[in-house]
Amino acid sequence: MHISKLTLVNYRNFQRSIFRFSKGINTIIGENGSGKSNVLRAIRLLLDDSMVRASYRLNEEDFNRGLTSWQGHWIIISIEFEDISSDEAIQALFVHGTGIGSTSGTVTKATYNLIFRPNKQVRMNLAGVDDYDVTAMSEILSKITINDYETIFTGKSNVDFSDPEVYKRIVGDLDHAHFNSNVEFPEIGSRIPGTLSVAREVSFTFIQALRDVVSEFHNNRTNPLLTLLKSKSGQIDHVQFQPIVERARQLNKEIEGLQDVQKVRSDIVETIHGAAGQTYSPALMAIRSELPDEADLLFQSLKLFVGEFDSKHEGSIQELSLGGANLIFLTLKLLEFKYQHERQALANFLLIEEPEAHLHTHVQKTLFDRISYSEAQIIYSTHSTHISEVSNIENVNILGRTGTACEAYQPASGLDPDQIGSVQRYLDAVRSNLLFAKSVLLVEGDAEEILIPLMVKKVLGVSLDELGISLVNIGSTGFDNVSVLFHQDRIRRRCAIITDQDTAFMATLPAPGDDAATIEYKAKLYRAQQVGAVRKLKLDSQAAANPWVKPFYAFNTFEVDFIASGNGAKVVALVGAVYSQPVTVAQATAELNSGVLAQYGRRVLTMANYEGKGWFALLLGKQIDPRTIIPPYIRQAIVFAHGQFSTELVFNILKHRITVNTPVGLPASPALYALWQRLLQFREGAIDFNSIRADAAAALPGDQILPFLGDIP
Repeated sequence: MHISKLTLVNYRNFQRSIFRFSKGINTIIGENGSGKSNVLRAIRLLLDDSMVRASYRLNEEDFNRGLTSWQGHWIIISIEFEDISSDEAIQALFVHGTGIGSTSGTVTKATYNLIFRPNKQVRMNLAGVDDYDVTAMSEILSKITINDYETIFTGKSNVDFSDPEVYKRIVGDLDHAHFNSNVEFPEIGSRIPGTLSVAREVSFTFIQALRDVVSEFHNNRTNPLLTLLKSKSGQIDHVQFQPIVERARQLNKEIEGLQDVQKVRSDIVETIHGAAGQTYSPALMAIRSELPDEADLLFQSLKLFVGEFDSKHEGSIQELSLGGANLIFLTLKLLEFKYQHERQALANFLLIEEPEAHLHTHVQKTLFDRISYSEAQIIYSTHSTHISEVSNIENVNILGRTGTACEAYQPASGLDPDQIGSVQRYLDAVRSNLLFAKSVLLVEGDAEEILIPLMVKKVLGVSLDELGISLVNIGSTGFDNVSVLFHQDRIRRRCAIITDQDTAFMATLPAPGDDAATIEYKAKLYRAQQVGAVRKLKLDSQAAANPWVKPFYAFNTFEVDFIASGNGAKVVALVGAVYSQPVTVAQATAELNSGVLAQYGRRVLTMANYEGKGWFALLLGKQIDPRTIIPPYIRQAIVFAHGQFSTELVFNILKHRITVNTPVGLPASPALYALWQRLLQFREGAIDFNSIRADAAAALPGDQILPFLGDIP
């Protein structure tokens, strides 16, 4: 049996989210604050027997913050199980509790729900409100406290709780005061009595995020070694252990009989008699040794010592490095799960929260590549790209933040096996942070990978990271093999594709006087143009019905379009670093300054190929400054990938441009000072974006930022 689906409605970060899981190992990945811990906690509220009391103590803080008001709304946590065993005892539990029946009478699928809702009296009061009487509804809602809520567990539900229309029909439309006259709905499932608690029938282990492992070892309640020893102490052969117990008792007697111990006892008695008198002093007094003399207590008194670096020295846990202590902690918790797993429970679940803290990257990858237990389902959360590399893309849930709410994406949803295989091989090979990105720029060349981040930082004053954009160089993988991840059914994040159209920058037909090299060069340009046209047609077609993906093209290639955008002087500055012969330097300089596309296009590509495009980009990177002009197609790709620009982001960009246009050591010009004052008003919401855009155009005529502002919708 395994969890196949988790639905969260109005629970903490999640307004309406569905997670899908498979047998074996599953991964939940996302940035900090995206709700990974809340997903695991939701599962624990239903399946961790130690969390039963917490499930009945939900409060206002557990409601999604995106709700205008929590009062009247429901929290729903729903788990769906699949592959339920045909074993008679297991079938009995689900037939009477949570199972969804089948024609054969055998339960193969089941649901188990935690519903936190207003009590029946409140629901009846709301049901009595006339349609659209918002005033009457608001009066009822305003009086609701958390004490008016109840937690129920149900099974056998057959409804999609994440469907807004279903939610409105059952809970009510709290925006327009429309409620169903019924207050009980069979489709939410039948109540499960406490005697049929699923949590009591499964093996469940939760390994929390590794924050302070040493303190965990000192805490008897959370010490994983103590837990293991307790589980084994019940299996002690008392006959075999009896001689050890007798020796412990004898040792206690010998310690108590020591001359110094007896002397201290006598001195205590004498002192208390002298201070309080014999009448008021204790009648008896002894100093006793309390070394454990019971088999199970002796067994549990064992401590773990480890030699981390020196095989001749075994130190205590607190002597280990953080990484070493965390690895030991993880190992003991995994062994705890193994012991539970051996009990042959109804199902076996292991949840691991952010295991990467203080673990070396190789340990992360190796450990989680090898974690596997037969007939057990493992779900772990992480923001480590190293752990995600060894995760099967079909078993990954990605969390993304959208304002105060979070969404769950399944990157393999709807893909065929060949597509999944291509994506998996790519992610295995490049080891990128692609799955963690808020938005993505896909490029296929070293020049773009090196120079785009530099241009953005110098010109805009903010980095791609600050914009929330990850630039990924896919090399020769093919855009369609990677961009397929970004889709309404998969990862709902913006993906801009930056590539070359490879339009020939000179006539490709041989002309009189062309030498052999020129004829071959024109033929090469023609072939590249044909390939570029096919690539553009294919990418445009694939992106046409997908609002999350959009391609942007250099008319020729990056290097040629870089000069065409007005950056010729940047390339001219490199001529001396590429060529040593004065004649070649003069010729190259003349061609780059010619303004003739055929001349400067051929020359810049010759220089790039001569040096190697990656090395040439590194050289060119030294010339990038705030006066560099970002080529239009790259600028437009950045605007698309980022999406909505916040007021604070626009403020920071324009502040940077004012600084760039103000001479060092001198005050800003009157026009720039006036723009600064207007910019402060814009930041405070006194004027809108269109107004500040017009102000910038007046104060910064010809500045590189103006086309960028013009692209922002």
